[in-house]
Amino acid sequence: MTETASNIAQAAQSAASPSDPYAREQQIFPKLNDDQIDRLTGYGSMEELPAGTILFQRGDRRADFFLVLEGNIEIFDLDDQGEPIVFTTHADNQFTGELDLFNDRQILVGGRTGADSKVVRLTRAQFNRMYATEQDIAEVIMRAYILRRTAFILHDQAGVSVIGDPSSREFLRIQRFLTRNGYPFAAMPIGEPATTEYANLHDIDLEHLPAVRTRSGSVSYAPTIADLADELGLTEAVDAQHVYDLAVIGAGPAGLSACVYAASENIDTIVVEAEAPGGQAGTSSKIENYLGFPTGISGQALAGRAWIQGQKFGAKFAIARAATEIEKKGNLFELKLQHGMHLKARSIILACGATYRSLDLPNYEKYEGQGIHYAATGLEAQLCVDEEVAVIGGGNSAGQAAVFLSGHASHVHVLVRSEGLAASMSDYLVQRIEQSSRITLHPFTEVTELKGDRSLRKIVWKNSQTGQTEEKNIGNIFVMIGAVPNTSWMGDCLDLDQRGFVLTGPDATDGQAKSPFSTSEDGIFAVGDVRSGSVKRVASGVGEGSVCISAIHGYLADNPI
Repeated sequence: MTETASNIAQAAQSAASPSDPYAREQQIFPKLNDDQIDRLTGYGSMEELPAGTILFQRGDRRADFFLVLEGNIEIFDLDDQGEPIVFTTHADNQFTGELDLFNDRQILVGGRTGADSKVVRLTRAQFNRMYATEQDIAEVIMRAYILRRTAFILHDQAGVSVIGDPSSREFLRIQRFLTRNGYPFAAMPIGEPATTEYANLHDIDLEHLPAVRTRSGSVSYAPTIADLADELGLTEAVDAQHVYDLAVIGAGPAGLSACVYAASENIDTIVVEAEAPGGQAGTSSKIENYLGFPTGISGQALAGRAWIQGQKFGAKFAIARAATEIEKKGNLFELKLQHGMHLKARSIILACGATYRSLDLPNYEKYEGQGIHYAATGLEAQLCVDEEVAVIGGGNSAGQAAVFLSGHASHVHVLVRSEGLAASMSDYLVQRIEQSSRITLHPFTEVTELKGDRSLRKIVWKNSQTGQTEEKNIGNIFVMIGAVPNTSWMGDCLDLDQRGFVLTGPDATDGQAKSPFSTSEDGIFAVGDVRSGSVKRVASGVGEGSVCISAIHGYLADNPI
């Protein structure tokens, strides 16, 4: 449930465990030293403000950066009745802000002076100059901002309340969107006394769930992703007249890599993403063979770090707005996005990936989100505790899901139509599956029937070698059998292979390609899973996205506006 004034304050003042960001007080609320203060002050202006001065409010699209020299700045949120409550106070040598200082989303909290105060104010432009120049200060600020957002999420602070049936498709869809976009929320399952009390207090109709209630008191019932993004201020305005150097379509590993490397090299970059940073990789519970992470990292964590990096270098993100059309006019490309958005760019990188394949079975669509899943993250694992589950597929995503779910489910059944896993899965995952007593591999096997009521309750599978069928009481299956490219929106503007993937390099340019990522249209490049012949791995997507930027530099130099 959304926290009251008392327990928000308690969370901020007394962390429950060493892993709680509030337990790392020197990092989450650091104090700058005298030398750092002197340097930072040179970028802004000094002001004396009376107590009670509002510096920024929840919902503002931009907030200035403030460093306290004397007095204090109170950070406040709204309680369930819409009244302001203070849960953090910045004192001498401490500073305001969190991750939304790097973008134009609606900020999550308000700030005011709690006493007569002397502060240093940096506008957004001044902050960006300081951040790009003073690396030691920038490191302190970035660490603090990441921890502050993490604390918001951990303690359900500064977020929204999501009310609904935890097993419903729509409830999971909303939670997944908020989680992947790093937006704090409190999940409130129906049937619990606290939820009923909350719904009655705020006149929430429990017959039309799920519902999302903001701190301002507005309630949305079963909102679309685009509508929810607009309501929460996650959608940033795009100037249709501004010409970007580069538009990256898709924010999976390849797109995020292209974004980070382009923006860091002063290429004016915008990223267009239909839902949230990460793509398919963003739903992976743990990637254990990605370079530099010996203990593994979740796809969401990897994507979140890259998303922050891109913003740090000045990249803009158009979230929850899928591209719908592309047209070249002279030396410029015009992109149409959902809900009437338009943008112009000098060059384009297609990193729009692929969508999940489904099983050809009766009632399949009925059970999507009601027992059929395409991702195995902590959200889905909560539904599988002490139950048997099935993973369909023999690739790395299926192997990662099986290993992860084996720590939550009573048993995991891995179903593949081939004779085994060696041909399609990394060896370390094959060995994990073979050695686990909680995972059973079923070769030559496929699901033939789905049974249930509103939710999936049972599945039937058949061995193609023996003809034997088996019915199991399984209410959650994870379908990971590959994907189809997200290219249908492009029309006939590019050459595609027989499966719909984008042709690149010599295959697309009659052997005249300047880059292995060039497409049949000069100025458009393709990287990652959407590219014909690409290796479907996170590391290869990241590599392609970074390498492609050299081709962007060459194209922009040859095609000035």
